[in-house]
Amino acid sequence: MLRLFYAPFATGRLALGLAVIRVLAGVALAFHGWTKIQNPLHWMDGMHDAAIGPLQAAAAASEFAGGIGLAVGLLTPLCCLGIIGTMAVAMYHHIGRGDAFVRPGKPSWELASVYASVAVGVLLAGPGRWSIDFLLVGRRRGELPPQ
Repeated sequence: MLRLFYAPFATGRLALGLAVIRVLAGVALAFHGWTKIQNPLHWMDGMHDAAIGPLQAAAAASEFAGGIGLAVGLLTPLCCLGIIGTMAVAMYHHIGRGDAFVRPGKPSWELASVYASVAVGVLLAGPGRWSIDFLLVGRRRGELPPQ
């Protein structure tokens, strides 16, 4: 069953590259979600089209906990799916308001698309051997530790 969620873990330079991408994007996303997790049910209250409280909490948890999970490579497929879903809603929200893809200093959907793209890439490639998932899953399957 684990093979459904975890392909063979990448090794060598590919594993190191995945770790760099995961850590950078994960830490940035966790910081992005930090302010939201401080008030998870009401962080959107100033917006005219705010989601209901439980959906706001789900998005806050996805960004904060999903970012941490992505950074350390723990439950990576689940974290990636949560991030992809949250960023898809964020992109839909921005596009629906007519925001441009990139508009420096103004609302845009650029950052949401970058986080979603990283999550899709890591979901498809896997977290690599420099991850907690490897310690929990890969070693159990008999894969060798990072070299």
